[in-house]
Amino acid sequence: MGREFVEIFDEWADSYDASVSGQDEEYAAVFEHYDTILEEVAAKATGHTIEFGPGTGNLTEKLLVKGLNVTAFEPNNAMRLRTLERFPALNISDGDFLDFELTEQPETFVSTYAFHHLTDEEKAKAAKIYASKLNAGGQIVFADTIFETTEAKLAQWEKVEQQRYHNLLEDLKREYYTTIPVMNGLLDEAGFATSFKRLNEYVWLIHAVKK
Repeated sequence: MGREFVEIFDEWADSYDASVSGQDEEYAAVFEHYDTILEEVAAKATGHTIEFGPGTGNLTEKLLVKGLNVTAFEPNNAMRLRTLERFPALNISDGDFLDFELTEQPETFVSTYAFHHLTDEEKAKAAKIYASKLNAGGQIVFADTIFETTEAKLAQWEKVEQQRYHNLLEDLKREYYTTIPVMNGLLDEAGFATSFKRLNEYVWLIHAVKK
């Protein structure tokens, strides 16, 4: 359920914000236009919004500034504490994309830089869960690294290897980065109409509306 990667964030909690601000050369392209990416997601969110993997709370802040009712689920304890330090009144619990409990019907599910922690089979399961929780017109607004095709993914691996970005390459091969056709297919099967917008070299905005 993506929790095999949770411990990675124990070490990353202290340096995460430095990474997303571009201070880590290897990941600079991954986090290029980071603030704009968060703004794109927050701009589409409406109503009771469920945030998965808030990390240090950067997207959370933009959702709260917008005046949204936010419920957050974060599986990593260190990150959860970081978010609570910033927003003590936030409704945040231990949970993940597949394991969460709701007391109020949501209108939007949001997440950034996290859905790749699930296998494609788990992504499909998650999409069906979200569909079961939403009314028609409810939405998923995720921003994550995905690739246009399998060939594009392999080409990016080769490029990163030539750049000698060994940590990034290990990340790209270890986690479950999918392709647009696969993502579109699993969301369509769950009953969503989906659009994709490229936000940087790696990240796409995934906007899925329940039919």
